[in-house]
Amino acid sequence: MASSCCRGGTEMFTGLVQAVGRLQRRSKGLLVKGCEPFAPLHLGDSVAVDGVCLTVAELCSDGFLADVSEETLRRTTLGAKADRGGVVNLEPALRFSDRLGGHLVSGHVDGSGEVVALEALPHSWHLEVRWQDPLFGRYICEKASIAVDGISLTVAGCVEDGSSFWMAVIPHTWASTALKQLSIGTVVNLEADLLAKYTERLLARGPKTSVGTNPPEPPISSQWLANHGWS
Repeated sequence: MASSCCRGGTEMFTGLVQAVGRLQRRSKGLLVKGCEPFAPLHLGDSVAVDGVCLTVAELCSDGFLADVSEETLRRTTLGAKADRGGVVNLEPALRFSDRLGGHLVSGHVDGSGEVVALEALPHSWHLEVRWQDPLFGRYICEKASIAVDGISLTVAGCVEDGSSFWMAVIPHTWASTALKQLSIGTVVNLEADLLAKYTERLLARGPKTSVGTNPPEPPISSQWLANHGWS
């Protein structure tokens, strides 16, 4: 999962964009402009840039310089956007006193997706995205949360394997983020819901056991659920 944070990945975001800025490539890294709405920034602060957690390495007018690893450039759209001075969504790291209005977003992008449908409806925009790596579709289901270029959105529906899914974007989100820059064929950064990934990991490892304890519980299965009253 791609990120250029240097604090061990402890920062969190909500997926509620607070500003729209621009990204430019510099010899020292990437220059992020447009941070005035949530200034002041300090060295070492974390900012989600199109859903990618970046660390403030150097302060500058209305923005900051960030070091970016090869892994982040490979996994995300930041390099391509920086080369053309692209528009990006910006969100500072969550504080413990903040409201969690979206969902928990780590800023560690899982992979990219391609916009395959975009349609203006009377009261919303229909946005459909297809994972470029269809294996990530296992984290998608109807009404799940997904971060698209750092924006917390709800999955309105998906194909059976989750490799393609769609969302209903409300007018406020459309107007106040960089989503309005999208077109069919645009590549976006995607981060699946943390809860889905942790759940998958725990179930794959099975129940924890240690010497001298009771026999381990059997793995969760359809039969286990039936035996415990689930039907």
